[in-house]
Amino acid sequence: MVTPTRASAEGAAPASASLLDTAPYRIGSVTLVVRDLDGLASFYRDVIGLATVSREAGVVRLGVGSTVLLELRHDAAAHPWSPREAGLHHTAFLLPSRAHLGAWLAHAAELGIRLSGASDHFVSEAVYLDDPEGNGIEVYADRPSSVWTRDDNSIVMQRDRLDPAALMRAASGRWTGMPPGGRVGHVHLQVGEIEPADRFYGGLLGFDVMIRLPGATFLGAGGYHHQLATNVWHSRGARARPAEMAGLVEVELLADAPTLAAVRERCREDGLTPDATDGALVLQDPWGTRLRLVAQGSEGRPGDTR
Repeated sequence: MVTPTRASAEGAAPASASLLDTAPYRIGSVTLVVRDLDGLASFYRDVIGLATVSREAGVVRLGVGSTVLLELRHDAAAHPWSPREAGLHHTAFLLPSRAHLGAWLAHAAELGIRLSGASDHFVSEAVYLDDPEGNGIEVYADRPSSVWTRDDNSIVMQRDRLDPAALMRAASGRWTGMPPGGRVGHVHLQVGEIEPADRFYGGLLGFDVMIRLPGATFLGAGGYHHQLATNVWHSRGARARPAEMAGLVEVELLADAPTLAAVRERCREDGLTPDATDGALVLQDPWGTRLRLVAQGSEGRPGDTR
């Protein structure tokens, strides 16, 4: 069995990889509670192209090579997640190039996968879909950061029509699975209110506000357009998610040492006592989503069975 690690996948780098690789925060992995473990694991393998990294009783970890990007935890009795609840808007899988995205889109079309949307965001091209239990997914490729448009301290990010035929023509071959360099580029969350979310993710965790839209905030670190986003488009007024609900449980954030130290200090100043397990710092946002902060370079320790 491959020993799981939780770093960025090795291999070909995305156009914006230098920003992500040097950023004080990167997304490590996402953990979901699912009702149908085998069905969801098959979906993420067959449709998204992830490989099984490890499997044990009730848990499947999927990713690229030995890199875990997604952990599925089985709970057949979990209550189905409602789109009106706080939790996951989508997990965004970043591909190394537009050619890879075109190949993936052709693959999805061949499988007859129902898509929920496709957009040209100027900074990236993105395709959206849901897994069989309603967890949102984005598959995207960044444009080079050198062509991103900046307005003061913000990055211009719009929603324009994506030309799927042109994108598929950009493919240089058939899709054969998530390529080296594929990673979780960002996670988009549904929250109950924007202001408390800004205080938690911006104030406590220290992310920069990159983009504000009506009902949404896009938060980045190291100049990337966003590693996290929050919105109330369908979840305004939502309370903390019940513990017995399926869906998003945890987002792993890979943080550099100064960032971890700064978060610890802000927690101390605010009178917060985060859980500290195996050197990680575990916090919970106001809606019950756990954020597991791990030092960059220490993820995937031997014996890790999360």
